[in-house]
Amino acid sequence: MSAEFKIGLDPITDETASGKGKELLDNAKAEMGFVPNMYRTMANSPGYLDTYIHGYKAFRQGSGFTPQEQEVVFLVFSRENGCEYCTAAHSMLADKVSKLDAGSLDAVRTGKPLADAKLNVLADFTKHVHDTRGMITNDSAERFLSAGFADQQILEVILAASVKILSNYSNHIFHTDVDEVFSPYQL
Repeated sequence: MSAEFKIGLDPITDETASGKGKELLDNAKAEMGFVPNMYRTMANSPGYLDTYIHGYKAFRQGSGFTPQEQEVVFLVFSRENGCEYCTAAHSMLADKVSKLDAGSLDAVRTGKPLADAKLNVLADFTKHVHDTRGMITNDSAERFLSAGFADQQILEVILAASVKILSNYSNHIFHTDVDEVFSPYQL
């Protein structure tokens, strides 16, 4: 069994940032009050970081999902992709910002059924999208739509999958250290 690959790039610091990468990191600090370690690694490719930020904001602002539903989607993809960094980050956001109840948060983090029927359908559908790589079955789509979600939200789940591939995969190759603010939520 071979060891996991670790890319030979260092995170971008405030001192080494320049151009578009510096602009993106400065904007993140202004918006969040700090620059997440994940952003510092992604900034090695400013286009990569810019694409991530743009897709993330588009999902947050236009998906039609509630903040709790958004976190369920992000957490399912992060869990299924094996990303400890994003699972911790989205767990903190789900708890402190989106106010997802503790039982639902624990269930989605561990892959157990959620007590809330609509959130459970969303989690199941998101896992189905992940597992089938977007080859969605009629049965899965019908359950999703019957739970009160819209056709357009199928595309939004795929947008979230794309955003999580960007973040989860970069965290895999950088072995990104979990920020202190997210560390209480590590599995």
